[in-house]
Amino acid sequence: MDLNELESWLDELKTRHNDLDVVVQHLIDTHHHDSMRIQRLKKQKLQLKEQIVKLESRLIPDLDA
Repeated sequence: MDLNELESWLDELKTRHNDLDVVVQHLIDTHHHDSMRIQRLKKQKLQLKEQIVKLESRLIPDLDA
């Protein structure tokens, strides 16, 4: 992947992460009865965050000390 593709993918992951955050928060605020669903969404959110961190680290140039 080139730099533009990585940045585009990173933006997409961040959007999906934020969308999940909104959904999870809404379910929590409304005292949704399906706690397993909330946990699954939180797990998806965590997986997205891990992918975001990995992509961000690939975008940081290597600096030789």
